[in-house]
Amino acid sequence: MDDIDRMLVGLLQEDATRSYAVLGKAVGLSSGAAHERVRKLRERGVIRRTTVEVDQEALGRAVTAYVLVNGGSWMGGAGQALAAVPEVEEAHVIAGPASLLLKVRTTGTRELQDVLRRIFQVDGVTGTQTVVVLETLFERTLK
Repeated sequence: MDDIDRMLVGLLQEDATRSYAVLGKAVGLSSGAAHERVRKLRERGVIRRTTVEVDQEALGRAVTAYVLVNGGSWMGGAGQALAAVPEVEEAHVIAGPASLLLKVRTTGTRELQDVLRRIFQVDGVTGTQTVVVLETLFERTLK
């Protein structure tokens, strides 16, 4: 990956609807060359998908929480069960005070409590610690 690829990725992270002509002009390439570079970035898995960033609060998901999950054994195989809980936005195997770290978004604390009950039903979960976000200062994807 060279500097032009990094610039293309950064431009697409800012606005994935940019045309190849606009991308090419920004990095000094033709639209065809920019298209080919982006195609190769997709093939190599650098660009995994194109998506829309939404305001979760505007969608009614006003509560963001981070949940530390303790397990009685290795929890790396719990991904599929946790992915079945739609309120779980991210799941990470971690080193530290717990086995997993989950990012959860819900409409309120009652729904959060329900999500925690469903997390406890995942095989191997022995406990959780939950931190509720009061205010998000910023979120970003690093380029």
